[in-house]
Amino acid sequence: MKKNSVKKNITNTVFQFSLIGFVVGITIAIVVYILELRENEMIFTLSNIIGLHSAKPHLLVVSLLPVIFIAAGWIAGKYAYRVAEKLYDLETFKDNSQKKLFNFDEELSKGNLNSEYEPEKGNALGNIMIELRDNLQHNRQEELKRKEEDEQRNWTAGGLAKFGEILRNNNDDINKLAFEVISQLSEYIGAVQGGFFILNDELQNDTHFELIAHFAYGRKKFSQKRVELSEGLIGRAAYEKNTIYLDEVPEEYIEVTSGLGEANPRVLLIVPLKVNDEIHGVLELSSFHPFAEYIISFVEKVAESIATTISTVKINMRTTKLLADSQEQADRLSQQEEEMRQNMEELQATQEEATKQAEEFISFNNSVNHTMMRAEFDLNGMLVYANVRFLKKLGYSSNSDVEGHHIAMFISEKNRHQFNEIWDELVKGGQHFEGYMKLLAKNGHDLWTMSTFTCVRDSMQTVVKILLLAIDTTQQQEQALDNENKIAALDKSEVVVEFAPSGRMIDCNQRFLDMMACPKEELKDYSVFSFMGEDEQSDFEKAWNDIINGQSYSGQAKLQSKSGTKWLAVTYSPVKNMEDEISKVIAIASDISMQKSVEQLSQQQAEQINKLTAELKENENALQDKLAEARREVKAQYQEIEKVKVRNEKTLEGAHDAIITINQSGDVEFFNRAAETLWGYSRTEVLGKNIKMLFRNYTQDEDEFMMNLLHPEKRKVVGVRKETNILAKDGVEKPVIILLAGAKVQNEYTYTAFIQSSELE
Repeated sequence: MKKNSVKKNITNTVFQFSLIGFVVGITIAIVVYILELRENEMIFTLSNIIGLHSAKPHLLVVSLLPVIFIAAGWIAGKYAYRVAEKLYDLETFKDNSQKKLFNFDEELSKGNLNSEYEPEKGNALGNIMIELRDNLQHNRQEELKRKEEDEQRNWTAGGLAKFGEILRNNNDDINKLAFEVISQLSEYIGAVQGGFFILNDELQNDTHFELIAHFAYGRKKFSQKRVELSEGLIGRAAYEKNTIYLDEVPEEYIEVTSGLGEANPRVLLIVPLKVNDEIHGVLELSSFHPFAEYIISFVEKVAESIATTISTVKINMRTTKLLADSQEQADRLSQQEEEMRQNMEELQATQEEATKQAEEFISFNNSVNHTMMRAEFDLNGMLVYANVRFLKKLGYSSNSDVEGHHIAMFISEKNRHQFNEIWDELVKGGQHFEGYMKLLAKNGHDLWTMSTFTCVRDSMQTVVKILLLAIDTTQQQEQALDNENKIAALDKSEVVVEFAPSGRMIDCNQRFLDMMACPKEELKDYSVFSFMGEDEQSDFEKAWNDIINGQSYSGQAKLQSKSGTKWLAVTYSPVKNMEDEISKVIAIASDISMQKSVEQLSQQQAEQINKLTAELKENENALQDKLAEARREVKAQYQEIEKVKVRNEKTLEGAHDAIITINQSGDVEFFNRAAETLWGYSRTEVLGKNIKMLFRNYTQDEDEFMMNLLHPEKRKVVGVRKETNILAKDGVEKPVIILLAGAKVQNEYTYTAFIQSSELE
């Protein structure tokens, strides 16, 4: 209602109040005059009324009553007007306040959290709305922050997976690997330039960094650069073994010496390729825009993976050379293989019944425990079982020393990064791992083993634990190291040359280069006949044909070097690969120009090396076959036991009696349909819960059978039928007859209760 309308209504009210007052006043006056006139027996005339006033002056007040009542009506009307006006102002104030609050609420509902609203003093609802807006603003900021952090984590995880794949696919060619990494990394983080510097330490007195991959502005650059260990930012980052990040290089800072040259970059990021505190190279990246902290952290993680890959390639090269040149390891491995073969033969017989299958599996485990180190780990890496041989080899006295400890306890710090990648692949259900692995003994010494890590799966093919089987090869590794030292000594004392089956020279040692006065760069131009005269070539052709057909050759060779004629007592030994094909020929020779007397000794050394190399290859292949056979046997045993387990569970599931199986901790592992009907619980409500939920509490004096059944530490009473009561889901006790059966497998007890209702049908 508008204010003018209110005023008009109030004016009418004042007039009405005044009129009513006048009517009431005049009516009272007339009544009084009539009564007075009747009392004096006078008629109602104006003159008589005037006469009454003369006789009774107080009647003047009666005459004034209309005026008095008019004034009273006017005052009452004005008062009503003021009250109505105040009510109108109050109503208007409330309407405006509610309208502002409604508009503010509508803005919030539209998502406009920046809307302003100033509540009136004492407006509790308005204050609540202000607090709600502030909370929504805070929640929105937190959500944006979480979203940004999630995007950064997803970006980092995706990048690590991508570069992990690049490193796995290119770990056989370091130059290709370097370009793939630096090009993909530059594009991934938005860098305009990238350089991959690798540490070149082939020569001890000339260690430096070499640029092997350069990527700039979306294309490959063919640049060559050498950076000394202490030169510029590259050398500084490598020396300090820390990342260098320059995000605002001033223009007046004229020369910023980097691996890519001298420039004035706005942003420069230099990350060393470091693993186990050892530097293998440096990455350098530049950009027009600053790198965020999470991008720098990501590049550091990628750099660590690159360093690990480079380190692994070097280790693999050394390991390959060690295996190829080992001499005496074959006898020890052969003895262990024979022992394993005899133990495996004892596990070949299988039986049809489930109990005999279990006994055979236990027998197999005992055989493995006597011959191999065995341990089982859960998916978190915690050791749950270790056999005596495992404990003894690592220097522990009992299972309590190792159970519940993480597998990292048995891996040295320098090998954990590489092992973590193997473990992550196993936990995901990847392929098993087999190969040489160092375990950490209690005394801190390394224990070399031939190890196999296998995923153990349940009936749903889900990985439930990891099985380790290993053979101690520490003595063999020590012997192999000794052999490597002997071969290194042989390399220093004898001439060693390698040829392809075509006769092309592949490699040679320094003694050959010194003797023939020939630089190593010219090797690609020479063959086995290059240093022979025409007569010697003709005589040697038949011998070479025999060599590349698998026959060793020993004799004397007359070679023409740049410094004159050289006589060698040489042995040519063909080397076969895994396919039994000749892959190369190794020539070991002694310079007999001055001392032919050592001819016989050199020939014996060459024959011995050839024999041991072939035997090592053969024995290694046989060992791999035996390990594969053992894995197949273990897998077959697990599959057969799972079949029996499934068949038994289906049989028990269809039984008319209620059947419950509990472990030695009292937790329910099997609950058939009849049990669901008897108790009223569903299977999901009971499995994994303690059996106490199915019975009421018993004391030892009241019922020893039930007391022992409900408490894990008590010895159960098996093979005895017992009448007792169960506690149904609805709280009602039901009489039943119960028979308990027990079983023990590998020191673990399980109990199965067969229960019949004894209520009258």
